[in-house]
Amino acid sequence: MTAYDQVVSVDQGRRTANGDEAMSGYGESMASDRNQGRDSRSGRGGALRWAAGILGFALLAIAATPAHAETIRSRQWHLTAMNAEQIWGLSKGEGVTVALIDTGVKAVPELAGRLVGGKDFPGADTAKDKTLGTIPASVIAGTGKGPGGVESAFGLAPGAKVMPLNITDGYTGKGSLADQVDAVAEGLAPALRYAADSPAKIISISISLPTTEGSVEVDDAVRYALSKGKLIFASVGSADYTDEPSVEYPATLPGVVGVGAIDKKLKRVKQTAVGPELDVVSPGTEIISACSGGTGLCTSKGPHVATALAAATAALVWAEHPDWTRNQVLRALLNTINGPEGGEVRNDYLGYGALRPLRALKTPGDPGKADEFPMPDLRDASPTPPPAPSTSAVPPAPTPSEAAVDVAASTDGGHSPGFWIALGVSAAGLLCVAVGTPLLVAERRRTAPS
Repeated sequence: MTAYDQVVSVDQGRRTANGDEAMSGYGESMASDRNQGRDSRSGRGGALRWAAGILGFALLAIAATPAHAETIRSRQWHLTAMNAEQIWGLSKGEGVTVALIDTGVKAVPELAGRLVGGKDFPGADTAKDKTLGTIPASVIAGTGKGPGGVESAFGLAPGAKVMPLNITDGYTGKGSLADQVDAVAEGLAPALRYAADSPAKIISISISLPTTEGSVEVDDAVRYALSKGKLIFASVGSADYTDEPSVEYPATLPGVVGVGAIDKKLKRVKQTAVGPELDVVSPGTEIISACSGGTGLCTSKGPHVATALAAATAALVWAEHPDWTRNQVLRALLNTINGPEGGEVRNDYLGYGALRPLRALKTPGDPGKADEFPMPDLRDASPTPPPAPSTSAVPPAPTPSEAAVDVAASTDGGHSPGFWIALGVSAAGLLCVAVGTPLLVAERRRTAPS
């Protein structure tokens, strides 16, 4: 049994001397990845940046070096930590489809038989990189079989399906933050409605937008998807200009599960967003997966991969309990979450804590009422929009989530030995400060030969 699945006291994350939230007892001597590649989608709680030109994601990816003596699977530390082989003996996510909202997914060998449907939405053809979704799709449902059937990287739910819903990454050729936010919203709203009317049970949103006002169309589309029983995960975003950026839109909306990232040592990944809208955390650093270029393997960092793992966790549980509703699946995840130390229900650095897919499968606890959302933010807002796009005002900001689950938090040094979770989705945005003003721009992936 790894530290990930050890029973831990439910308490809240302590703050270390440098302000990071952490949990002790987890990051013991995992073999370091020999890849020099990195996929860092950083974003911001107030502006996405351009360092290479993208929005809602800040991904820097360099192709991974092929494994030799060690297997690729053995280098996927997050799967080892979560006891993936034990999980797969119980569920692989069969029968569950995740609608992945990103810029596009390349049909790499690791995703053979895992991609279904898919559709382009307004602006998708303007994206700087039309394959950014390949990494989160592979983190969710990678089969472990590369070119010619050779051993490769696995996803957490290799039996699940992924439906790519493609939108722009925010690149417009203009420098205006408002223009780029509008460009993303124009595709995001119809993508959400399409997912709501599809067979997909889970929606994973890789985009995070640096705006507090959001979009009336996106707000209505989220409420519409919730009214259709969909479970929505979204990256909380990140930034490289501050250690504690605010949670980005649409993770701020009621009913959307905002996902943050933690590292091998169970510490919050620096520069990932914090705030009352952060609900859960998941592994989000040195995540090896299939990708669209180079050697076909990349190492990724950021809330986008953490969100993908969260979505995959939900797929595992829903496959095991196909008669459950969205509310019951989410309740099971919260029942079995590993919270920060300290005694409180949640904090703004780790949310309710880290999801544990193995425990959620083995001992999910009482799933609760089929029609009761287990977090208070949605109960404080109306989840039911008109059936067609609405022009109603943007709903009020959600109140801090304090669901009655067995988790808590504190504000000093470490965390309990088994702090972990898994959710899923994709991106943050690149932040660029020009004349003191952060600008939102399209993201691009940097790839170098191994």
